Amino acid sequence: MSKFTALVVDDEKNICDFLSKLLMQNNYRVNCAYTGRDALSFATSQCPDMILLDLGLPDMDGMEIISQIRSWSGCPIIVISARSQERDKVRALDAGADDYITKPFGTMELLARIRTSLRHSNRLNSGGSLPNHPYQSNGLTIDFSRRKVTLNGAPVHLTPVEYKIVSYLAKNSGKVMTYSAVMSNVWGPYAESDNKILRVNMANIRRKLEKNPAQPVYIHTELGVGYRMAEDGQDP
Repeated sequence: MSKFTALVVDDEKNICDFLSKLLMQNNYRVNCAYTGRDALSFATSQCPDMILLDLGLPDMDGMEIISQIRSWSGCPIIVISARSQERDKVRALDAGADDYITKPFGTMELLARIRTSLRHSNRLNSGGSLPNHPYQSNGLTIDFSRRKVTLNGAPVHLTPVEYKIVSYLAKNSGKVMTYSAVMSNVWGPYAESDNKILRVNMANIRRKLEKNPAQPVYIHTELGVGYRMAEDGQDP
């Protein structure tokens, strides 16, 4: 079985060493880059399967690296940064990062986020705009081809807008999708920046899907950033 190749980009050697050891123990091949220039060089020459990227590099901002790589590659990019401000997370995700983890982080969480990003990338690379199987998690099923939503076998009646929101999040399950990304997908690229209409729809969706909307099982809020839907195939 071929290994996935990871590019770790961080100017702190101890963090690169730690991540390299963790990834190699979990059957990944690893390259390290300590500068933005080296990161771009590795990305273009080695074409890694994923990139773990620190934003605070000595020679260039990580946002620029995301932008440059996204101009030619859909390779999963997971930001690992000490920057915990919501605006930094939103900027990175809107620039094209697949996920954002704040230092310090748990190794199990990091490995799970990596697996999710790789699975999502493989689905996109396999072609087709719709997943070839329904979304299923904790009794919730979304049949994209039939536009049908059921919860523990019972049909869930969503409005067209509610369905667009839920299906978009389900197709990107396990990934945090920013408010602006959801707004753009549902209401178009010229949607108003105020996400009040999205919050209203989400409240209605949670009343229909969640046993306790205050403690959601299916759609989790990344406060100030966006929403993350429980990963496809997740059991209770």
